Amino acid sequence: MPVRASSGKISRDMQIGKAGAPVSHISQAYPDRVEVRGRDLSGDLMGRLSFTEYFHLLLTGREPTEDQRFFLDLLLVAIAEHGMMPTNVAARMTLAADPDSLQGAVAAGILGAGPVVLGTSEECARLLEQAQERVTAGAEPTAAATDIAQAVHAEGGKVPGFGHPVHRPLDPRAERILELADARDASGRHVLLARSLRDAVAEAWGQPLTMNVSMPIAAVLLDLDFPADAVKTVPILARTAGLLAHLAEERQQPLGFLMAGKAEEAIQYERPPKDGG
Repeated sequence: MPVRASSGKISRDMQIGKAGAPVSHISQAYPDRVEVRGRDLSGDLMGRLSFTEYFHLLLTGREPTEDQRFFLDLLLVAIAEHGMMPTNVAARMTLAADPDSLQGAVAAGILGAGPVVLGTSEECARLLEQAQERVTAGAEPTAAATDIAQAVHAEGGKVPGFGHPVHRPLDPRAERILELADARDASGRHVLLARSLRDAVAEAWGQPLTMNVSMPIAAVLLDLDFPADAVKTVPILARTAGLLAHLAEERQQPLGFLMAGKAEEAIQYERPPKDGG
């Protein structure tokens, strides 16, 4: 239906962006049951699936294989908690300011869960997909990784998944993920590319850089047929658990205002210069 403007106003029928089909395949509540991905919630899923398995079903529409369940569990554990990160600080300070807003405090923490703090798992997945496209087109994994690393270095960029302010020379979480992927024969073409990128990055930068946890998270999930679009959901879900732990502690042992006070002490106020001088 065409959209017509009248007196400078936009018609209410106008949509922003392309609309999808008016269909959802996730869930529907009925008077006597809840159906989730075609399964009866209370009659089938409750008591049979773990939360990790249920999350996989909700996200992908498929119940996980044993390896998918194992590694999804592993990755959620690996990324859930990492100390007094800005996400946890923001959540604690929000709860201190509004003790009744647990959900608001969680939201405050998640809103700060960007690639600088939470990791670049989604960017790593995209990079690995690009590298795999080159391999599919005939390149060797080593050559594909080398080309990518050298191109990023030449542009003055950073390869996602490499470098860490604390973990040097190795990120113990990343190494454990790779170790278990090898042990369970779950290391596939994307894990191979991740390792190739580690060598290529070291060569391009002239020194080894820490492969942080984001790269193995992306590589293992892709090798287990996890959709690249959904890779970032894993650290977000995991970090939500960590936030809830910090907020439970905040209610018992308040630190939010202490953090605010330390921020005041750490930052010095400087009076702006007078106009013209």
